[in-house]
Amino acid sequence: MSFIGNVIWFLFGGVIAAVLWFVAGLLLCVTIIGIPFGVQCFKIANLVLWPFGRDVDIGHFGAGGLILNLIWLFLFGWELAVAHLVVGILFCITVVGIPFGLQHFKFAKLSLVPFGAQIYWI
Repeated sequence: MSFIGNVIWFLFGGVIAAVLWFVAGLLLCVTIIGIPFGVQCFKIANLVLWPFGRDVDIGHFGAGGLILNLIWLFLFGWELAVAHLVVGILFCITVVGIPFGLQHFKFAKLSLVPFGAQIYWI
């Protein structure tokens, strides 16, 4: 199921979303201060490209990760989380869209606190 889901996801917008996250990461890496945030964008781009069969584990950050997560949350995170929640709810209206809606809920979780989050295959 995860292979078919990933192929459908890839063909119907996953590659575009991953490229946009990658470009955002490149733009953030232009400045030295933005490099940690750009690296997190690359992490999210990797997950957005092939989301099925992967999960996110939140909460493995230290004091520096906490500070960077708070900055991320106030600047980018809450808007991204709300957007993914809305899209996820819209997908979950139909039975066919539920697996894709669940992926957006995963992205919402990661977009809140990306620093210290672990993405792993299940």
